[in-house]
Order: sequence, then structure tokens, then C-alpha cells
Amino acid sequence: MNQPVISPALVTQKAVQRLPRWALLLFCAAYVIPGLLGRDPWKNEDIASFGHMWSLALGQASWLHPNVGGVLPTSGGVLPYWLGGAFISVLSPWVDPALAARIPFAILLGVILTLTWYTTYHLAMTDAAQPVPLAFGGEAKPRDYARAVADGALLALIASLGLLQLGHETTPELLQLTGSALFLFSLAAVQRQAMVARVAALLALPMMAASGSPAVAAMLGFTGVIVCLRSRQAEMKTHLAWVIAATLLALGLASGLTAMGLSGWAWRIDNDISLKEVFQLFSWFTWPTLPLAALTIWHWRRQFWRRHIAVPLLTATVGFIASIAMGANERALLTALPPLAVLAAFALPILQRSLGSAIDWFSVCFFTACAGAIWVIYVAMHKGVPVKVAANVAKLVPGYVPHFSWMALVPAIIGTLLWLGLVRWRTARQAHALWKSLVLPAGGVALCWLLFMSLWLPLLDQARSYRLVLARMAPHIPNGDQVCAPDAPVGLLTAMEYFDHYRVNGLPLTTHAKPQSQSQACRWLVLRVPAHTSAPVMPGWKWVAQYNQRTHNSEQIVIYRRLASSAS
Repeated sequence: MNQPVISPALVTQKAVQRLPRWALLLFCAAYVIPGLLGRDPWKNEDIASFGHMWSLALGQASWLHPNVGGVLPTSGGVLPYWLGGAFISVLSPWVDPALAARIPFAILLGVILTLTWYTTYHLAMTDAAQPVPLAFGGEAKPRDYARAVADGALLALIASLGLLQLGHETTPELLQLTGSALFLFSLAAVQRQAMVARVAALLALPMMAASGSPAVAAMLGFTGVIVCLRSRQAEMKTHLAWVIAATLLALGLASGLTAMGLSGWAWRIDNDISLKEVFQLFSWFTWPTLPLAALTIWHWRRQFWRRHIAVPLLTATVGFIASIAMGANERALLTALPPLAVLAAFALPILQRSLGSAIDWFSVCFFTACAGAIWVIYVAMHKGVPVKVAANVAKLVPGYVPHFSWMALVPAIIGTLLWLGLVRWRTARQAHALWKSLVLPAGGVALCWLLFMSLWLPLLDQARSYRLVLARMAPHIPNGDQVCAPDAPVGLLTAMEYFDHYRVNGLPLTTHAKPQSQSQACRWLVLRVPAHTSAPVMPGWKWVAQYNQRTHNSEQIVIYRRLASSAS
């Protein structure tokens, strides 16, 4: 048990050159900032979460029981809604509520990137993770090696496709992801920053429990206990008590929230899944970190219980288990992305040149083609050429009228030029840095996200927000009136309040002719019906209008007005 295990990493000092900090910050800024400004809340979870936050800020709901039109959130605890509601309250009326709610979640995304970097750095500084000393010297210095591996982990996380959209929403899952990344950091930083690691553990798991994920917090706490028990380091043995305390605190908090009638323990088990669904989700959602993580596990298999492998592997496994248990749920799989990025980074010291070149050329071809397609469609939207592309856009998003904006075009041009420069730098010289193979995947993802959130933002807004639906509703229902929308999704209720300032009631109506007492003040009724079906007859209400939400095949919205006789 005490015999040394040979590291598979052979790394020279030349290979651990630092990625310039300005370049690393530019990667993070290009990833975090686009999508923060100038867009509407999107369907479905994004606008639903925003609705609960906004209702708290407006004083329409109790801070202990967030709701929109009387409809409670189905998940998410209370902490995410408190966070967004607090920012809306503080920044009102100077900042639009949707932007104010997004600001703390953009900060959380930056925190997740930062925690992933420091987690990898601390794990790479452990003796077992260090490269083998070379016979004639020249091996990488420990700190420089740890920095280079940490840079690779950050780039790997930015390149992860699963984080791209979900990481830019105002949903409870981002706070859950922050808690899991913080707990991962706590297990990594024990040796070098013991007190910081203890505080991180005590914050991480309760944060997850208060954000609607107490079961995952409990599983993470269990993995932390296993890591501490298996470790031979005195610092990890001491940290065991803090991990147990954090787990018990999370369990107690979840139980207390449940006892108060809040969102605490909520089981969302779904067994109706197939192996094909799981494989498809894992394949695209974790790309490119999962293949590199598998390579790490194979080459470092003799160090399986060493902390730099065991910590990210066990925490990633929790994310996989949670996703499968919830029916291949992509949001539950988010917690696996930071530990997978950490594992992927430890594949870089043993990555063969041929595989690195394959990653580079695939990234160049794929992301250049994606960026080119975005530009072609942008030109077609504004110039009508190519004609077929413009016709397809009009078919997919009927009624869209393009509006030219230099504020969108200039960042897109700058981002494209930077991408071309990055490709030229990577393909024109023989780089030796460990992180070189992840520069193009991360840069390509950041570029495509920037182009989507600049050139395509008006198109995406119309396709993914409720603004067009409310524009069709506005001529029929006076602004500010009270509307009954029984069984409507929280997103639609929020949109009616946010875009047209209607006062909404989302509680169901009774089967009798007269509505419930809480909906007596409603002069208007909005129902959703399946596509290509007739509007149902509602006693006491008169049919006013009916239209599709987006396209001819989408769900329909039906508007009724209360009859004068039923209002008395």
C-alpha cells in the first residue's frame, strides 16, 4: 500500500508555458457576457424562474412562498428566487427586471469557471498528480505544471456543449451547479487551504439543498466521506468531520424547508428511459470532456484512489446517476461537467500528438462551418440572398422582420477575426503547451455563442420568447386587465405580466358555470388547446380570438371574454 505509484505524465518545462492571463480572461468574457444584455427571458424554465423572482420583487408573493398568479414553482427551492428577486429589488427601477435577474447568475457562471480552475490547480499540486522527474532534468516545475493543467480544465469547461445554454439561464440549476463546484473545490483545496476548504464545504451542500437539490447534495456528501476515509493524508482525515457536518446541515435544511411547506425534498424519479436516450444525451452534452476524461481514467488507473482522480471521478458519477434516475435529465447532468473538465485536463500530459491534431482539425472544420452558416443565414435574413435560406427562415419563424444593428454586427466581426487569428496561430506553429489542444474547441464554442447572441439574437428572441404571443393578445385584452389562465405554464403567466402588465390568475377554474371566488375579478380567460383543434365552449364566457403560438403546427391560444350576465 505504501509503495510509490509511477505517474504516467512526462512533462517538460517547455510544455507548461502559461496561457496569457489576458487571453484566458478574454475567453471567459466572450463566454459569459453574450446573452446577458438585450434579450427577453426565454421559454420555458428561463422565464418561469424569472417570473417567481419578479413576483417577489414586486411584492405580489411571499418570500417564503414564491408564486406567479398563485402557481407555485415545481422545483428549485427558495434560494435561487431570493437571489434573483433581491437583485431586481436593489437595481429597480434603473435596470430592466430581466437583466437585473440575470446579473447574479452571470456572476455565478464566472464563479463556476473560477472554481474549476482552482480545483484543478490544487489537485495538480498533489504529489501523485505531478509528472515523473526526467533522467537529465528539465521536468516541469510543480506550480507551472499545475497552472497549465488548470488552464486546460477551464478551456475544457468552456468547450462543454451542455453548459452553453443552461449556463446562461436564470434557473435554480445554475445555483446547484455552483454548490457542486464549490464542494469539489473544498475536497481539492484541503492540503493548501484547510480553513477555506471547510467553509466551502459548509456552504456548498446547504446551498444545493436550498436550491432544490438536497438528494444530490447528500450523494456528494457521501462521496466526500468516501474520499476522506480512503485518503492517507492527515488533512483529509480532519476534513471528514466537516464533510459530515455539511451533509447533515444540508439534510436538516431540506427537511426544515419541507416541514414549512416550502420546496425541500422533492423526488423526481423517472424510470421511463431507454439506453439510446442516455447514450445520446451523454454523447453531445459532455462533449468534448467525456472522451478525454475516459482517457485520463485509463492512463491514470493505477492512481484511481489518488485524490486528483477519485475526487472528480466520484463527483461526476453523482451527476450521471442523478441524470439517469430523473429520466436522462440534462439539467441534472450539469453537475457532472466541472469534474469532467478536471478529469479531461489530466489527459493533456499524456495526450498523443496524433489525437491532439485530430481534435484541432475537427474543431477548425466544425466551428468554422458553424460560424459560416450563422453568417450566411444572417445575410439571407437582411438581403434575401440565398433565396432558399431566406425562405426557410421565414418558414421557421413566421412574421420575423429583421432590424440591422451595428451593436450586433461589430462584436460579431471582431469575434470572427479573433477566431481566424486563433486558427492561424494554432495551425501555423508547433505549440508545446499542455492546453494547446483545448484552445480551438473552447474558442469555437465561444465564437458560435457570440454570433448567436449578436447576429441571431432578434431571431432567437422572436422564436424563443413570448413577445410575439403577447403582441397578438394585446389588441383583444386591454393593458392592465386581470386575466384568468387556468393550467397555463408559469412562463406564459410571467409573459402576460412582464410584456403587457396583465394581472394574472393561474389557478384552475371549477367545472361549474361560475368561476372560483379568487377569479371573480377576471374579465378575460386564456386557454391553451392542442394544434388543429376547435376552441372548447366555456359556460359564462364568449369566444374572442384564437391563434397559434408560433407556427401553424404549434399549440393554440384561445381568448374568451366574460359575459355580462355571469359577472353579476
